[in-house]
Amino acid sequence: MNAKANFPGGINHAQTAPAFLSVWDLQSYYGESYIVQGISFNVHEGEILALLGRNGAGKTTTLRSIARMDDPQVQHGEIWLDHQPLHNMASHEAAIAGIGLVPEDRSIIPGLTVEENLQLAQIAPPIGWSLERIYDLFPRLAERRKQEGITLSGGEQQMLALARALARDIKVLLLDEPYEGLAPVIVDEIEKTLRIIKEQGITTIIVEQNAVRALELSDRAVILDTGNIVFDGTASEVLENEKLRSEYLAI
Repeated sequence: MNAKANFPGGINHAQTAPAFLSVWDLQSYYGESYIVQGISFNVHEGEILALLGRNGAGKTTTLRSIARMDDPQVQHGEIWLDHQPLHNMASHEAAIAGIGLVPEDRSIIPGLTVEENLQLAQIAPPIGWSLERIYDLFPRLAERRKQEGITLSGGEQQMLALARALARDIKVLLLDEPYEGLAPVIVDEIEKTLRIIKEQGITTIIVEQNAVRALELSDRAVILDTGNIVFDGTASEVLENEKLRSEYLAI
């Protein structure tokens, strides 16, 4: 693993609190392309972790590997969630175990209303997130519950994608570029919702090109560079370290 010792907060896996989600020596490929090259990190329960890096660093691949999607191909490593091994699970089994992935394209299902998108995702009976509770958190979706999901605005579709993940009573929320294409006022609204989700005890990993906003929301940060971790520490350390931001985040 390629740790940069000259940056404060460099990799230190001797955590004082037990990890809720642990990724150990994860190696993932797209075909013959070696994308994620043996990374390890921990996330604690209720924490928001910003997973950052330049384009092509391996961020989305890491999220999809945790969610056990068919792509990429994971060749080595272990992923543990709340003492359960995820690394041998299929994607639907990881979802049942509590992993919720919101992909960059949001994957709203055409032909279904807002409510039908939510009902399709919802476990039966819902344990923690009934439709009423979801609509309390997303009142705009309540107003548009009978509207076809793909006809919503970009911000509303992002809300629907978040709500659909919550409907499965998840433990970990994986967000891939949730602010992409959204106006700042809508990003403010999404961030407010993510803080409420954090208060509910849900653990979140956010991949976002708007690194400053992601860091301001997050407790901790992991920075990837060409498939390796170059920083693992607090979000405030990244915000305060101009050299680190410039070299790996171009900010």
